Amino acid sequence: MASPEGTRAPAPAVTRAIGILALLAESESPALSLSDLARGLGIAKSSCANLCQALEDGDMIRRVPGGFSLGRRTAEIGGAYALQFNQVREFFPVISASPVLHRELVQITMLDGAHALYLARHEGRVPYRFGTPLGSRLPAVFTASGKALLAGLPDDELDAILATAVPARSAVDGTEITDAALRADLARVRERGYALDPGSGTLGLTGIAVALPAWAPGDPPLALGVAVPSEQADDARVATVAEALAEAAGRLTNPWRERAATERP
Repeated sequence: MASPEGTRAPAPAVTRAIGILALLAESESPALSLSDLARGLGIAKSSCANLCQALEDGDMIRRVPGGFSLGRRTAEIGGAYALQFNQVREFFPVISASPVLHRELVQITMLDGAHALYLARHEGRVPYRFGTPLGSRLPAVFTASGKALLAGLPDDELDAILATAVPARSAVDGTEITDAALRADLARVRERGYALDPGSGTLGLTGIAVALPAWAPGDPPLALGVAVPSEQADDARVATVAEALAEAAGRLTNPWRERAATERP
């Protein structure tokens, strides 16, 4: 398989194996057949079969009715990736200790291009179960966590993302958003300190999220978000959750980072 620059990849088999994992991760179907994968990569079925066998032997993919799906090792690797960040490791005890958030479904996300990537979740003690599965990627412009992250970007980075992310229409509720409307929304996020999604990311759920500055240089900025049924998301509930999220974010912010910022001349 050729590299994006048109030159041959240094390790074609590795590149193709990564391609198989990407196809399975991005597919809306529970499984992809060998033919689907070969066609997606543009290679012969025999070559694709050899790659699938190697990935299956390593538990990276598994054989299911209809073809192949991701294997358990991908979850282990994803979890290991998330836990390398201090704030993800501390996320669970901090949320569990919160009088408000311990009973909510709380998720932690990062930006992946123009998408919000879900890294970890606290299930809470509420009688309902919902939320975005770990490893999912949703358009950042239609999620509270995504908008909390976008609002904290420097202008040049925000411009680069929005150049291809908007205008857009939500696949969930059909909401349309333009560049001007989104920038106005992000201004409100900065002013009040938290972001809202009224249900454009997940039907019937209202998202509330705050930004979480990177713990150390090289770490990604993260966001903390809570999803509640929209019929329960009155002003009082939103305000209570937003305040609790801000308190949790404060506990998950590197104190040395804050001290360095205040001590700069």
